[in-house]
Amino acid sequence: MIALAVVLVAAAALAAQHFWSGRTQTVSAPRVTRAQVPYAEGGDGTASGAPARASASPGGVIVVDVSGKVREPGLQRLPGGSRVADALKAAGGVRPGTNTEGINRARFLVDGEQIAVGVPATALPPPAPGTAAGAAPAGAGPTTPVSLNTATADQFDTLPGVGPVLARHIVDYRTRHAGFRSVDELRQVDGIGDRRFSDLRTLVRL
Repeated sequence: MIALAVVLVAAAALAAQHFWSGRTQTVSAPRVTRAQVPYAEGGDGTASGAPARASASPGGVIVVDVSGKVREPGLQRLPGGSRVADALKAAGGVRPGTNTEGINRARFLVDGEQIAVGVPATALPPPAPGTAAGAAPAGAGPTTPVSLNTATADQFDTLPGVGPVLARHIVDYRTRHAGFRSVDELRQVDGIGDRRFSDLRTLVRL
């Protein structure tokens, strides 16, 4: 009888322990800790103690000047990363019958640039004495600087020392880098060395 009682007590203790360990327990949600803003690094490489300022987002605003044969010419404010097609749409669209063959609608816009729609190419200067009418003097360039961000390959081809191949290199560089940001950037185009750049720097603009 004593042995049976011991067995029963042990069985009851095990059952009670099993029931207690299997009970439903309240679990609290983990505490969320907000990430701290990294501190800005000072000029000497040490932390300045002020939170770092967020870098400019690609969604900034750019301003371009749309002129020529559009319904609403003038300054247009567009989101950063916009293309020429977006600027034309913001200007009310191109007027019917306008030739837009030389406009690359897929090109990315650069802040401060001008888009001329349906404007004829700059006229050549009057022929010098002894030059046939309608023929340009040898080595003659455009009368006004050519825009690096809006000119076509044919317009670059009119510059002295620039042929069809180099003109295409300029356009390709502009497309890859979303436009020129300075005239000096023309040095980075394949085929333009220091000497050729010195000849072109006064004949081009942004």
